[in-house]
This record gives sequence, structure tokens and C-alpha cells, in this order.
Amino acid sequence: MTRRPPNIVAVLGAGSWGTTFAKILADAGAPYGTQVRLWARREDVAEEINTTRRNSRYLADTVLPENITCSTDVAEVLDGAELVAVAVPAQSLRPQLQAWKQLLHEDAVVVSLMKGLEVGSDARMSQVIAAELELPAHRVAVVSGPNLALEIARQEPTASVVACPDEQVAAWIAAACTARYFRPYTNPDVVGVEIGGIVKNVIALAVGICEGKQMGDNTKASVITRGLAETTRLAVALGGEAETMAGLAGMGDLIATCSSPLSRNHTAGRLLGHGLTLDEVTGKMNQTAEGIKSAQAVLDLAGQLGVDMPITENVVAVLQGTVSVHDLGARLLSRELKSEG
Repeated sequence: MTRRPPNIVAVLGAGSWGTTFAKILADAGAPYGTQVRLWARREDVAEEINTTRRNSRYLADTVLPENITCSTDVAEVLDGAELVAVAVPAQSLRPQLQAWKQLLHEDAVVVSLMKGLEVGSDARMSQVIAAELELPAHRVAVVSGPNLALEIARQEPTASVVACPDEQVAAWIAAACTARYFRPYTNPDVVGVEIGGIVKNVIALAVGICEGKQMGDNTKASVITRGLAETTRLAVALGGEAETMAGLAGMGDLIATCSSPLSRNHTAGRLLGHGLTLDEVTGKMNQTAEGIKSAQAVLDLAGQLGVDMPITENVVAVLQGTVSVHDLGARLLSRELKSEG
């Protein structure tokens, strides 16, 4: 595999993060003539991007670079693409990959932008990609970190992580998405990077619920800190590195997701804390809050490994309706006394 910048990049998924990552790739690749092709499910989204350079549903008035084109024809988007970034809802990934497999360039590297576990299999997105596309580990990578799409689309400085077991491939991807406002680091710990991005969504639901119940900063800081501890336990049990959890894909992503009103999971939790039902919350949001979908899978995985995750356990209980949001704070503090470590 050569190390020149990719000529053609495909991004599958024209939601907020998929469109924003396409913008990053287009800005980074403009000096090299890189073409960025974006796949959208809806024809009106593709038409708006191609004619007005905007995706107003997700990114308001952000103007997209001229070297981005958008299409609803996935074969057209994938044709000749050396780098393929995937940003679709986690629970719909597997059947879509089955349809896309034959369209993939023979040497393409696939990057997961998704932060969820598959319900039923408890598989990480990189595992689903590798299995369905029959790709070796060095051709599957993950981008994660504090990735609030609207901030990045506004070109507010952001650092992130590209994780791949092959250091050269990670560096190639990082170079392809290094823009003036976006600084990716590399990390071989795919497991740790993915688990950090998955579990932080569940913790953000808990923090959002606390905020919706008008609990103070002490409560939220306690949940964030202990949430990081249980995220680390799960990552290490799966073979990840504890050090990763102290970096951008762990603590960095957790802080951003738990504190920003732009966070879908934080917003969903806050609405639950206000007393809305899960169906009402889902109806109010025009984007997927992955924590709602992945929380049970995270808890199932923790149970298989014997990992204690009390915050996740209580969030799942709230989502299932067996625990009221009014009781969540007290339940989080009712555990037996023990050493912090």
C-alpha cells in the first residue's frame, strides 16, 4: 500500500458527524486534489449539498468545500475509493455492509466513525466491519475522541485519535484528515479507543439525567469520574490499555459528551430527567443517541466478563423502566464502602 494521499475518499452517512468528517477530509485533501464523495440515504440531502454546499438539517449554515460531492448511489460513491469512512447508526451497520461488500475497492481501508455496540452480538463496530467485509486488521481503523460535530464543522480546534494496529496505516489515515482545525493522534489500541467512545455515551445519559433533575456539579463530576473508572475496567478486561482511557478517546471524549448541550446522549438524558418517556425523547430528537441503543449491550458484555459497571446498570434500569429517574442519584451513591482504587 502506498503512502501518498488518497485520490478518492468515500464517506458513507450524511448525518452530522459523517458530513463533518467529509469536510475535514476535503479541507485536508484540497492541496492534493482529493475527491471526497459522500453517500446520503435521502435525495433531498444529496441535492442540497451539491447545489448549495450545505447540509442544513445537521450542520445549519456550514459551507462545505467544493471537492465534496454527494450521491444516493452507493456504488458511485465507493467506485475507486481508497479510504472509506462509515458513519451510519450502529444497529443498521451489518446489513448495510452486506450490501456494500462487493462494491469496495480491493485495497480499500475502512474507518469506523461510529460509537456503539451491536445489540445481540455485543460486537464493536470495527469487529462488525472486519467480519462482514472479510478484512484483515490492518485495513480497519477507528476515529474517536471529543468529536462534537457542529463545533468541528465551525472549525473550532479539536484533537482526535486514529486507532489501527498497523502504525503506518494509522499515520496514513491521520495525514488524510489533518486539517488546520483538526489534529489526529495515532494509537494502536483499537479496543481501548472504541470502548471509550461507546461507554461514554451511557455515562452521558446518566449525567444528563442528573442535570435534568437539577442536581449540581458535584453530582455530575462524581458520575463522570466513576464512569471513567468503569469504562477503564471494561476496556482492560477486553485487552485494551488503561492509559488510553486517560487520553482523548477516554477522558477527553467523556468530558465533551457529558458536558455539552451539543451531545445527543447528554440531551437525551436531560430530557429523561425532565420526566419525558423514552418514546417521547426519541420523538424529539432527529439524530440517534447511541447510548440508548448500546447501553444493554455494554451491560451484557460487562456481565460476560465479570466487570462491575454500576452506572451502566442503573442507566439500563432507567431505560427499561424498572428504576425511576427520581431514584437514580440515590442508587448511584448507595453502594458499599470501599477504596477508590
